[in-house]
Amino acid sequence: MNKSKIIIYTTIGIMSLLLVYVMFIQFRIVNEKDTAGVEFMRETELKEMLASYKEKYKEVTEEIEETAKMIEEYKQNEKSEEATVALLEKDLAEARMKLGITDVHGEGIIIRMQNTEIGSINYLELLQLINELFLSGAEAISINEQRIIAMSDIVNPGNFILINNERVTSPFEIKVIGDTKYLQSALNIKGGYIDKYGEKYSINVETGNVTINKYNKNITLKYEKI
Repeated sequence: MNKSKIIIYTTIGIMSLLLVYVMFIQFRIVNEKDTAGVEFMRETELKEMLASYKEKYKEVTEEIEETAKMIEEYKQNEKSEEATVALLEKDLAEARMKLGITDVHGEGIIIRMQNTEIGSINYLELLQLINELFLSGAEAISINEQRIIAMSDIVNPGNFILINNERVTSPFEIKVIGDTKYLQSALNIKGGYIDKYGEKYSINVETGNVTINKYNKNITLKYEKI
């Protein structure tokens, strides 16, 4: 097998793994909320959940189509090793960003939230925010410098919140890299996050260049076996 074919097959493997991670983060990040008391949800809430899953399915489908196009592009460039390597480097850089294994910089927003006398921010509300941001095109997110990836846990083991097994407390600083127009629209839309929680908590949103640090834990799979 020549070098170009090895590069292509290696890339297919890496991008397939990335696709699994993308699917995993779409369906896992709101798992706590989605499985908690569905039978008690109102019709409007169930419709919203259905719409959310339809959007997730659409995004995963688009990822599959994009990966298929990328593989075809590699095949077309197989005879040009230089072109193939250039494509590989570009896609690996994107894969590293999505997997959270490198620091990233770019246009985005910073959301600052803190508790008030009216109430305290809980982990389900943070999960809801993260989910809405990803659905709005967020490419990278961190909460109090904890990078959010597919393997991240946001849990409430007591009267505090753990993210990536690290204790986080109010005030929360959520850094997001992505299209600021879409991100702000999603946050400020009627019935959106700020409309729902803006009067309960102190929420401030700024735009600008954002730096998000890499995921600083070991990535382990609890149930997958080789």
